Amino acid sequence: MTITVSSLRPDQKGLTLSVKVVEAKVTLNRERGPKAPSVKVAECLVADSTGVVVFVARNEQVDVAEKGATITLTGAKVDMFRGSMRLTVDAPGKVESGGDLAGAVNTSNNVSLLEFEVVTVGA
Repeated sequence: MTITVSSLRPDQKGLTLSVKVVEAKVTLNRERGPKAPSVKVAECLVADSTGVVVFVARNEQVDVAEKGATITLTGAKVDMFRGSMRLTVDAPGKVESGGDLAGAVNTSNNVSLLEFEVVTVGA
């Protein structure tokens, strides 16, 4: 299901988005020993014509999600972190270079700044 940034909602899964990487900052780069794999994590701001959201890239995804790159996220999901939305892509999803992103990106509508609250209904 192809979706735009502004239509993202908590706990959505199986999403496909074409976005431009506006910012990319490595937050964890830990080299491990010969038996344990190394771990690399970057927080990226990615945008399309409708808005911008935080995308958490892991390991080889970090190399694809470089600042200025247009990428396609396949099998993405919306995770919640401290009440805010973040995109992640776990296996079998993919982060690939390229995608059809027409027009300029909108960085003024940051959907990661929207706060959501869990409300329990009924008793």
